[in-house]
Amino acid sequence: MVGVLAYAGAVFTIPGAFWDFVRHLSEVSMSRSERIGRRGFLSGVGALAAGAMAPRFLAAGRAPVVRTQDKSGSATLRLGAEPHVYEARHDWLTPPAGLKWGDTHGVCQDSQGRIYIGHTVHPDSERADAIAVFDPEGKFMTSWGAAFRGGAHGLDVRREGADEFLYHCDIHRRLVVKTSLDGEVLWEKGFPKESGKYEKAEQYCPTNVAFAPNGDFYVGDGYGSAYIHQYTLKGEYLRTIGEPGAGPGQLNCPHGLWVDERGGEARLVVADRGNRRLQTFSLDGKHLGFVTEGMRMPCHFKIRGELMLIPDLESVVTLVDRENKVVAHLGDGHPSQLRGAAREQFLPGKFIHPHSATFLATGDILVVEWVPIGRVTLLKKA
Repeated sequence: MVGVLAYAGAVFTIPGAFWDFVRHLSEVSMSRSERIGRRGFLSGVGALAAGAMAPRFLAAGRAPVVRTQDKSGSATLRLGAEPHVYEARHDWLTPPAGLKWGDTHGVCQDSQGRIYIGHTVHPDSERADAIAVFDPEGKFMTSWGAAFRGGAHGLDVRREGADEFLYHCDIHRRLVVKTSLDGEVLWEKGFPKESGKYEKAEQYCPTNVAFAPNGDFYVGDGYGSAYIHQYTLKGEYLRTIGEPGAGPGQLNCPHGLWVDERGGEARLVVADRGNRRLQTFSLDGKHLGFVTEGMRMPCHFKIRGELMLIPDLESVVTLVDRENKVVAHLGDGHPSQLRGAAREQFLPGKFIHPHSATFLATGDILVVEWVPIGRVTLLKKA
C-alpha cells in the first residue's frame, strides 16, 4: 500500500528517493535466496518509517493524515489513530441545482436516518432554502426554511412523545424556533424579558440548545450577552445560568451546550468558546468545573456511548472519553487561513473551521464548517 503523510498543512510523500534507497538496500543486503519478497520488505520498512514518525505527531497532539489507495486506485484519506480511525470524505453532501451553501452551521439526524443541514444560504443562490434534507445515504430529498436565510445556526432534533421536532437558533432574527420535521413552525421565542438581563432585543442572540431528561431545554446566548436560559418543555422560562466573565460560573460566548449523562448524574456541559474551555454545571445551574486540556474554541457537542464529539472552530474535531480526556484530534488544520478561499484550495484531510458535528446512526461522524461556501465532511469509521 502506498502511503502519504500530511502534517501541519505539509504533505510528505514516502515513495520516491526514499523508496529508491530502500530498494537498493534490499538488493545489496539480501541474496536471492534470502529475499522474502520485495513487496513485503518495502511494506515492512514503510510501516517502520511511519511508526518512527508517529511519536512526533502524537507528541504534538495531532494524528497524521494518511493517504492510501484502494484496489481501484481511488485515494482514501485516513484520520486519527487506533481505535479512532476515520476515512474523510469531503463534500459528502452537496446541495441541489439552484441552491448554494452559505456557512454550514448546523447538522442533526432524525430517528428515520434523515439528515438536516442548516446553512445561511450563499448570496448567489437562486433558492433561499436554509434547511436541506438528505437520506441516510447522502441523497438530497428536499429543502425548506427560507425564513432562516442569513440566520440558520444551531440545529438539533428531539423526540417528544411519539413525535420528533427540530429546534433552530436563528442569529439573524435572534430567535429560537421549534418546527416539525417538514418545517411547520410551532413557536418562536425571542429574548426572555422575565430574566431581567436585557434592556433590548439586540442584546440577545441564541446560538444552540440542549435538552434535559425531564423535558426542559437550555438556550445558549452565545452571540449576545453570554447567558444560558432554562425553559420547560412548554417553553416557560425557569432561570438564567451564568454571567459574563472568565471565572467559575462565568461565560464568554457560550456557543454550544449539551446534557452529559455519561457519568451517571446528568450535567450541563457548555462550550465556553471565548474562554477556550468547557464548563460544567448541574442541571439547575450550579458551577461544577472546567475542562481545558485539548480545548481551543469548542463549538458544540454530541455524545455516543462513552465518547463526546467536539467540533472546534480552531480547525479540528476532538473526541474525549467519559473523563473528558482527549482520545483523538481529527483533521487538525490549525493554523488555517482558508475561510475565504476557493474550494480547490482546501487541504484534503484538514479542517478549516468545524462549527457543528453529529454522530450518525452508523457511528460515523458528519462535520459542517463555518466557511462562506459551506463544506460537509463525512468521517466514516474505518
